[in-house]
Amino acid sequence: MKTSVLTGDLINSRSIPGKEWMPLFKEALNRYGSEPAQWEIFRGDSFQLELSPEKAVMAVLHIKATIKQLKSLDVRIGIGIGEKNYKANKVTQCNGSAFVHSGEAFESLKRKILSLKSDWPEFDVEINQYLDLASLVMNNWPATSAIIFKAALEHPGLNQAQLAEKLGKSQSSISESLSRTGFEEIMNMEKRYRELLQKQ
Repeated sequence: MKTSVLTGDLINSRSIPGKEWMPLFKEALNRYGSEPAQWEIFRGDSFQLELSPEKAVMAVLHIKATIKQLKSLDVRIGIGIGEKNYKANKVTQCNGSAFVHSGEAFESLKRKILSLKSDWPEFDVEINQYLDLASLVMNNWPATSAIIFKAALEHPGLNQAQLAEKLGKSQSSISESLSRTGFEEIMNMEKRYRELLQKQ
């Protein structure tokens, strides 16, 4: 059975005290499992998260929006999809091709901040093109846009008027922010990722 592993670290984490970003970061990771079986933070600002492949890109978007809420912070993530051959109590001690792919995807990050590697080279090429395009928008999110994107992800059942009420903003500002963040286009990309994944 396939699994997916996200390996990442925070960019500029030393520019802000950990007490400002660590609680938000842990809250985001907790949505996808428990510590340390499904996720761990190590070396201060590095992390690993295991979850089902179907949720991998959604988790990346959610983590990205969470971290981008804090000015000057960002995150680099390598996504690996594959097998899990060795199970341990801590996710960082597990092994298998998913973990190897994730590490290799992360190590390949030079100027990019998102990359995916799986057992399917053609799938990787297409998804990485999508991730590159989405990154052009996401890397430039201001904190206010990241907050709105994150809220929209966490409350998919709310319409813009309800989201505006929840965040104490006008509906027009929510609409403009979601448009600027590329919300619809990025959600279409995430949907396309899941469609292609099912064909593998």
